[in-house]
Order: sequence, then structure tokens, then C-alpha cells
Amino acid sequence: MLSRQDNENNYIMFSDDLYRWETKTLLNEPELSWEFTQLGNCGSPITDAGWLVMTHGVGAMRQYAISAMLLDRDAAKDHRATAAKPLIAPDESEREGYVPNVVRCGSIVFGEQLIVPYAQSDYQAVSRRSI
Repeated sequence: MLSRQDNENNYIMFSDDLYRWETKTLLNEPELSWEFTQLGNCGSPITDAGWLVMTHGVGAMRQYAISAMLLDRDAAKDHRATAAKPLIAPDESEREGYVPNVVRCGSIVFGEQLIVPYAQSDYQAVSRRSI
């Protein structure tokens, strides 16, 4: 299971019976400016050549961004890479709302495409972007 046990870092947890999740291993911690405050995962990982995990980071002024990290296919606790910059971040027209500077995230594979539903600032609007 992927989790954020300390409200700041991404962890992977293990269980022998799916009722107790007591063992955790740190995957990654905030290092880049757009994830400096905290990290989190955006749903289930996508597996093929490795575990592609969509993530969200919170930077200065509580500005959120969507990114991704890659974990080893056979040893998911081995963090291989993190995107060097955010894939999606709110622009000026998307920052105002009930909760400003926020992007909500998740993802699903549809055929050969990765679909990333995208919402911003907790305001109902539709936005299409290619990443």
C-alpha cells in the first residue's frame, strides 16, 4: 500500500493479512520546490515496466502540482526516478476558488493512453491538456 503516514512523505507499506499494515519504507520525501511542503500519491500505481505512481506535491503558498515517480517493477520499495518538473500545475486562470492553488488528481489507463482527470481550485470547470 502507498501512504503518507507522517503527512509529509510517501511510504510503501506491507501486510501479510491485509488487516495490519505495520511495516513501512520511505519512498521519497519533499526535495523539489513544488513539493517542498508535502507529497502524496494520486491513486493506484500503473504497472508494466515498473510502477508509475502519479503524485501530488505542495509547494510554497500551498500551491499544488501533479507529477510522477517510477518504482522498480520487481522491488517497488526501490524508488527509481521522479519527474524533474510538475506535469500539471494551476495557472493564473485556475488559482481562484474555494481552495485556491489546488489541482486534484488521479489517473487511469485507457487503451494506450494515460488519462489524468484534472480539476483546479475546487471550482467546477473542464480543462483539457496534453501532458
